[in-house]
Amino acid sequence: MKALLLVLHVVLAIVLIGPLTAAASLFPRYAREAVDAGDDHAGPFAVLKALHRISTGYAVAGITVPVFGIATASAMGVLGDYWIWVSMALTLVAAVLLAWVVVPVQRRVMELLQNPGGPDQVPTLLPRLRMVTGIFGLTWAIVVILMIVRPGSSTGV
Repeated sequence: MKALLLVLHVVLAIVLIGPLTAAASLFPRYAREAVDAGDDHAGPFAVLKALHRISTGYAVAGITVPVFGIATASAMGVLGDYWIWVSMALTLVAAVLLAWVVVPVQRRVMELLQNPGGPDQVPTLLPRLRMVTGIFGLTWAIVVILMIVRPGSSTGV
């Protein structure tokens, strides 16, 4: 059972969190392209719609990753280890950044691009979005490192 939970946790993390992080990180680039394209921003806007759809859809599905992570840690008897708690805290930070900053700013950028005069306001949102998506990706990188290194592990890594 432990092996099955671990496999599900890792596969779900790769299939869901990886594309979610990539989509969130690519969004500011294509938003800039849409602004630079002026009235002919249909191509970059279509990409933005897809990236936003991935960001929102995979975020909802991504809830399964910590659920299986907690189940795996519990089955392995490491739920009380501090590296698990640090990982869970970072996962919560990433979720908060995604839900309260990344997705809402993506939605706002898309709204602005559809309104007259709105594209001029988009560049003011992009530096913050770039920073937050960078922090979002960094939190996941740290979680992956914690999962591999596992402080106190007997694997010798």
